[in-house]
Amino acid sequence: MAEKKMNRRMFLKVSAVAALGAALGACVPAAPTATPKPAEPTKPPAAPTATPKPAAPKYKDPPMLAELVKAGKLPPIEERLPANPWVAPVAEMIGKHGGTMRRAFTGVADRWGPTKLVDRGLFWFDAKSQLAMKPRIIESWEINQDASEWTLRLRKGTKWSDGTPFTSDAFKWLFERQVLNKTLTPTVGEPWVTGTPKVTAKAEFPDAYTVKYRFAHPKPLFFVGMGGRAHPYAAGHYLQKFHIDTTPDKAALEKEYKEKGFASWDTYYNSDRVMWHLNPDLPTINAWLFKSPLSAEMFLMERNPYFWGVDSEGQQLPYVDRITHRLFSTPDVFNMWIVNGEIDFQARHTSFGNYTLYKENEKKGDYQVFLGVGAGHWALNINHTTKNKRLREFFGIRDVRIALSLAVNRAEINDLIFDGLATPRQYTPISKSPQYHAKASNAYIEYDPKKANELLDKAGYSKKDAQGFRLWKDSTEPISFIFEGTAAAGTPEEDGAQMVAKYLAAVGIKATYKYFERALYTQHYSANEIEAAWWGGDRTVLPLVAPIIWIGTQPDRPWAVAWGFWRTDPTNPNAEEPPKDHFIRKIWDIWDNKVAVEPDAAKQTEYFKQLLDVWAEEIPYPAFLGEIPAPIIVKNGFRNYLKGYPLDDPTGDEHLLNTETYFWEDPSKHSG
Repeated sequence: MAEKKMNRRMFLKVSAVAALGAALGACVPAAPTATPKPAEPTKPPAAPTATPKPAAPKYKDPPMLAELVKAGKLPPIEERLPANPWVAPVAEMIGKHGGTMRRAFTGVADRWGPTKLVDRGLFWFDAKSQLAMKPRIIESWEINQDASEWTLRLRKGTKWSDGTPFTSDAFKWLFERQVLNKTLTPTVGEPWVTGTPKVTAKAEFPDAYTVKYRFAHPKPLFFVGMGGRAHPYAAGHYLQKFHIDTTPDKAALEKEYKEKGFASWDTYYNSDRVMWHLNPDLPTINAWLFKSPLSAEMFLMERNPYFWGVDSEGQQLPYVDRITHRLFSTPDVFNMWIVNGEIDFQARHTSFGNYTLYKENEKKGDYQVFLGVGAGHWALNINHTTKNKRLREFFGIRDVRIALSLAVNRAEINDLIFDGLATPRQYTPISKSPQYHAKASNAYIEYDPKKANELLDKAGYSKKDAQGFRLWKDSTEPISFIFEGTAAAGTPEEDGAQMVAKYLAAVGIKATYKYFERALYTQHYSANEIEAAWWGGDRTVLPLVAPIIWIGTQPDRPWAVAWGFWRTDPTNPNAEEPPKDHFIRKIWDIWDNKVAVEPDAAKQTEYFKQLLDVWAEEIPYPAFLGEIPAPIIVKNGFRNYLKGYPLDDPTGDEHLLNTETYFWEDPSKHSG
């Protein structure tokens, strides 16, 4: 009997993001031009069929590429594009080719800034259709009845940036040579496994343009977690010479990795060769190529001649020729560049605490300040797995965590730093999310230092020193810990951290904020050498797309570092199995055995709220403010980005509307 394919109604049941529906309508503006009638909230689009080709004349080269074609240095555009290219939606209007977009970053450790410009993947979210998933790199997809089998259809003729055909071989290489290779991947990651114990998926590659994944159990969230910003493919034609099983010269490979300071081929492969920011020779299918080292003071990105997307008039994307990221060392320097008009388009590193500064200098800097809905939170990420045993015991007491929450005056922080425009809340999905849960959002957010003191006394920390700080049990030493972060002195974020430290001191807890450059911060949490952090949490618009903070596997929000390592890679030297009776196991059970295997979107949300009930009860870490207005600097004349959209990691922050379609009204004025 032929296996049933998923029809339009069935697709609803596995589309975790489709349920966003009308909930986002209030925060997502319509385009100024005529907007198509939105899909009914209960009927998101099924996995689409092939995107129609643009009408003749078919395709138009960007001027900088047309010159290369004319000189015989580049094939004609018809030979560079797939037979059925991706036709990108535009937020406002068809754009113009040319110009440079100027941005800023803090260096190699800030690689996610440049990354988010280009890492939209197999599908992306359509802002005009309530964030429904639409095909992007791939042409279409199919899902079987119980979401245990996924079939991807590729665009024929897509090419890597070096002109090599992009086919199912790219998916085959990643799955067979990386995912299933025990040396490169000692523990297969969660996107590729189902069940308990974990069973790894099987993959088939019937032809050059078809990829099939078969799971032993239903995997309704596979595509949601894999297709947006994840890339389940790799440039095997290039990487084969660095893989021990396929290299034509093992001796040469050994010599190369040793000369570059690596102890083995696998560390060289995993830590360098597959990393775009460390290996500029790595072929890509991104819209822009990286033309200088990320360590450079001015990091340059330039259009990919083989990019596989066009607009509805056949103009090859992206519109903008080049993007620069200029290195800055302090927030004051970055803000100076903004007010001087040297930043063209950026939300990353801006702060609502500087909103007045930005607004007052709009005319001087020739820009506008757009406001989005921030998905991030200000929070104290206490590490339940800290190597400090006394502190681990302290953080492990529920009454202590509740006391840390009640001790902080959220309203005062909100008024002093955000003019009351943020929202006092715990770390939970924002109010416009389909998974919003009022109980979890409002748990223990009142300011009640009296109750906080009572809970700390009850927890066994009633004794104090002469300065009023509480003492460790059976000790004359005061309770103290460091919470670290990347918010530099003088920033609103650092101001907030210092205010939290002050409130905790008032109930006898000595907490000290310490700034670290992001590379050092990363070293600390990667080694689980971190007591607590001032990092908060995001991924609150579509939490089912990226549940990694909720389930404790995102170590840079370090509330469960060692346990998260154990879940994702038990071989990690810092991994540690959580106690059998710890609440994190209840969180994992709800996610693994309810949310992650349930094909019905409404039931997924119901189960996820059960997970949030655990958060409301246990307060894994106290959060203070969320739904903070997020400023985006937009240079006058820069088009196709609109006000009011949510900024969150899974949806690419300010790149939700497809950065390839952003353009200059007069590119000649912005040559860089």
